[in-house]
Amino acid sequence: MQGRPGFFICLFFVIWSLLPGVFGASAGPPDTAYRIFILHSYDYNNVCGRPQHEGVVAALNKAGLQEPDNLRIETYFMDTKRINNTEALIQEQARIALERIRSFEPHVLIILDDNAFRTVGLSLADTPTPVVFCGMNAQPETYHSQRAFMESRQRPGHNITGVYEKLHFADAIRVHVRLFPETRKVMILSDLSPTGRAVLKQIQIEMDREPFLCGYDMRVVKSWEEYKQAIFDANQDPEIGAIYPAAVLLKDKQGNTYTAPEIFCWTVKHSTEPELAVNYAFAKMGFFGGATVDFHAMGEQAGSMAARIILGEDPANIPVEEARRYALVFNLDRARELGIRIPPDVLLAADEVIIDRTKHEAGRP
Repeated sequence: MQGRPGFFICLFFVIWSLLPGVFGASAGPPDTAYRIFILHSYDYNNVCGRPQHEGVVAALNKAGLQEPDNLRIETYFMDTKRINNTEALIQEQARIALERIRSFEPHVLIILDDNAFRTVGLSLADTPTPVVFCGMNAQPETYHSQRAFMESRQRPGHNITGVYEKLHFADAIRVHVRLFPETRKVMILSDLSPTGRAVLKQIQIEMDREPFLCGYDMRVVKSWEEYKQAIFDANQDPEIGAIYPAAVLLKDKQGNTYTAPEIFCWTVKHSTEPELAVNYAFAKMGFFGGATVDFHAMGEQAGSMAARIILGEDPANIPVEEARRYALVFNLDRARELGIRIPPDVLLAADEVIIDRTKHEAGRP
């Protein structure tokens, strides 16, 4: 074989080019990016949807999935809380969302909140599309009774898994009563929307699991007028030491719609009792706070599930989880308005303390 150096050089480069295939080229980025579709029940700026979305993206990034390197994210906002809040409009949004999902062909579909899950997620049960839900308020078993998608929370057994939005209501009451031992009763306010009904169901489940440290007055308001009257009643009742406002969709006698921003703004102006915020975003909108759902952390849980599926796990074997973390959050401006002094050690232990510095720079006491 002497005198044929060119042959050996060519042979060397052929073998070298085959080495990545032999020893595993999968360590590098894929030829095409993984596709994630995030479907919101909410609008773009919703205080519940945005932190969940950001948490999902943060978890994907932590798993090594980042745009534009090896990830593409498509998002659709059904806006079922603010604009498309009748059943006919929600169903039309579901139809549009399904068309977009099928066109995008995601490796994983992530669904935020109940309206999107019940109208879109359930319809994809036992299809090739893996689905991860996040922020589900109704019991997963309730949806399973409508269409089978989960054999058990521990082992779903189908193509759907996700994160159930545990409200940590008992923790919220416990924290508040420790801060205010004189609290005798909390008024719980909800509405007749699917989310409102689910919140009440979950509160009842938590009440059945452990004893409460104070009494409660549970009201389901059917209109904007009823909600306002309930707040006025709470102001006049000496036993009410706090309110838990979970009504986020109401209509008045003229048919006008009131969603979280309008409801909360009015509540802060007219209520004389501290509000136990359902989640930390509500505290940022003006409520007093306390132990609240951490939507960003819940989004991270769902994003981690999606990453596991992309990396090869079967959603059928990934247990449905409860939202693990609650955040201790206080709005100092609201506390001052109510004449409440929060002990320094509690503030130091808080995950977030909200203060509008512009108000204080303007000379507000």
